[in-house]
Amino acid sequence: MNKFVTLFFAASAVIAGSASAQTPTSPPFAPVTTDIKAPTPKSAYVQDARGVIVRDPFGLCWRTGYWTPADAVPGCDVPLCVEPETLQNGKCVAPPPPPAPAPAPAPAPVVVPVPAAPTSEKVSFAADAFFDFDKATLKPEGKSKLDQLTTQLGGINLEVIIAVGHTDSVGTDAYNQKLSVRRADAVKAYLVSKGVESNRVYTEGKGEKQPVADNKTAEGRAKNRRVEIEVVGTRK
Repeated sequence: MNKFVTLFFAASAVIAGSASAQTPTSPPFAPVTTDIKAPTPKSAYVQDARGVIVRDPFGLCWRTGYWTPADAVPGCDVPLCVEPETLQNGKCVAPPPPPAPAPAPAPAPVVVPVPAAPTSEKVSFAADAFFDFDKATLKPEGKSKLDQLTTQLGGINLEVIIAVGHTDSVGTDAYNQKLSVRRADAVKAYLVSKGVESNRVYTEGKGEKQPVADNKTAEGRAKNRRVEIEVVGTRK
């Protein structure tokens, strides 16, 4: 009897276990959820398992085939030098500037010659020393004085000589005017004979129109009988 009871409970346990195994605890086609990550972008540098860029023995980073200059990381790559720079000790170095050109020599000072100031010298000679009374022919004394004048012309650049004849008031105005002109022309003729260019000698007669003394006295009339010679030029 006890043996039968034992077998019965054993059989019951087997049946219960079998029934329990066939009873589903979840639907047979329950959906399975899985975390999906975006694909890792292709790195321009080789990285270790920690994501740290791997460097070579020289401290430079290992590049991958995806590397472009735009991916360069500071301190990771040799600098990309732009001409005329060159790579020296890991740095881009610009060439030294060309030497400054030597300063041009200062131009020689331009010496502007100062033009000589024109000079004018007027000399008055007594007509009585040049001519006899009422004459227009030069006396030896008059020629000597004109010789001295032409000698002095060598020290100037001559521009013009003006010879003006004057008389006293004795005689008519018309006669004195002609006499003064003839005496001035006699002076010009002599100067030209001494080498003075004819076109540089001008003559004029004033007659009795410009007295320098009183014609009422003999002494005054003698002063009025004169030949004025003016030399215009510049000193050499």
